[in-house]
Amino acid sequence: MTATPATAAQAQAATARAAGPGSPPRPGATLALTSAATAVALMTYTAPIVTLPATAAALHTPLSAQAWLLNGTPLGLAALLLVAGSLADDYGRRRIFVWGTLALGITTALSALATDTWLFTLTRIAQGAASAALLASSLGLIVHAFPTAAGRLKATGVWGAFVTGGIAVGPLLAAGIPNWRGVYGVLGAAALVIVLLGTRGLTESKSPRGGRPDFAGAVTFGLALVSLVAALTLGRDGWLRTPVWLLLGAAVVLLAGFALVERRSATPMIDLSLLRHRGFLASSAGGLFTGLSVIGLFSFLPAVLQRVLGMSAMQTALLTLLWAGLAFFVALQARRLAGRVPPRVQLAIGFALHAVGVITMLGAVDAGSTARFVPGMLIAGVGSGLLNAALPLLAVESVPAARAAMGSGAQQTLRYIGSCAGVSLTIAVATSSSGGPAHGTDIAMVVSVVLALVAAVAVLALRERS
Repeated sequence: MTATPATAAQAQAATARAAGPGSPPRPGATLALTSAATAVALMTYTAPIVTLPATAAALHTPLSAQAWLLNGTPLGLAALLLVAGSLADDYGRRRIFVWGTLALGITTALSALATDTWLFTLTRIAQGAASAALLASSLGLIVHAFPTAAGRLKATGVWGAFVTGGIAVGPLLAAGIPNWRGVYGVLGAAALVIVLLGTRGLTESKSPRGGRPDFAGAVTFGLALVSLVAALTLGRDGWLRTPVWLLLGAAVVLLAGFALVERRSATPMIDLSLLRHRGFLASSAGGLFTGLSVIGLFSFLPAVLQRVLGMSAMQTALLTLLWAGLAFFVALQARRLAGRVPPRVQLAIGFALHAVGVITMLGAVDAGSTARFVPGMLIAGVGSGLLNAALPLLAVESVPAARAAMGSGAQQTLRYIGSCAGVSLTIAVATSSSGGPAHGTDIAMVVSVVLALVAAVAVLALRERS
């Protein structure tokens, strides 16, 4: 339905009230800066995918610890995304965005100076925390700058495309720079340039709810997720070990404490009543299963292509670009589906296409054929584009406009929890097979297919009651 002038004016007024005093938003600059920062954050996130062998060799990282080189950033992301989104709504979205992007620039540059596995992992965790601040606040800034439904549809589609664009360009940049340390220097500098532009091009906005930020909720939730993600990463080497169970137990206790804190807080970090809304649950499930099924598998495949098929980092990046590059294009064009295909249905189609694409890649490693990967990469790329376009739109539509950053943070939190679990699960499944790496990779692909199909059914079932 097209918004009437009165409706649009009411939306503008509501947004102005939410922003409080200050300059009017600059939509073009806001979209450009948040999209650029998002792309840099995702490039930083995906850089180790193709540099993992070189990085592990330089840092003398044993095989058992290499999951940390991939899971450091998603650990920081998962721990702080919801916290950052809530603080951005309460404390100022522009402020959290600028400080997050600044921290990303500094911590990414520090990765280039790391001399051992744990120093590198700590900088990667810090990058994840910084990325959480800028990613969660980005959608809040966009909702403030684009108050109408049509404007948000276009803007979130562009922002979602840059999520995929960062995923696509990150491995290509990493493969194109001879020294893996230089990759982090370049990305750190890019983040600092965005900070300089953001201090001038963005306007501040906050939630109108008032009250003090929920720091008690932020601490308990953050510690709970750090415990959970650490357990998922350590579980790769055996789920029955004492440290894994202690961390899982700590996560359960802290999450229970978080729920009690939120029920008693006058300004809770997350409104627990949202758990009764199917749109919010569909957004959350979409984020979780994107991490489990899609990110988990495609974070693992490049290492297989290099180690088993002998492909170079650049060849691996170019093959991966078929998937991520097509996803970028599809996400940009997905706004044309507005009014025809609901975001929830778009998610289901995206998961189904991912499943079909992965099925076509079965047996490709055993055959030693890179050409066998091409059709599957293309089909899965279309699916990922639909996912990345629908997820941010559903995230902001499933919560009140004043809590857009919180909604974005909640969905992305589950996305990166799923990513950590997905990477650990994929590596565990693929390396535990007695049939060798090719057979193990096929089993991991089957697991990804099953998870994607479960996700497709789940998001379709979570239709809002009329």
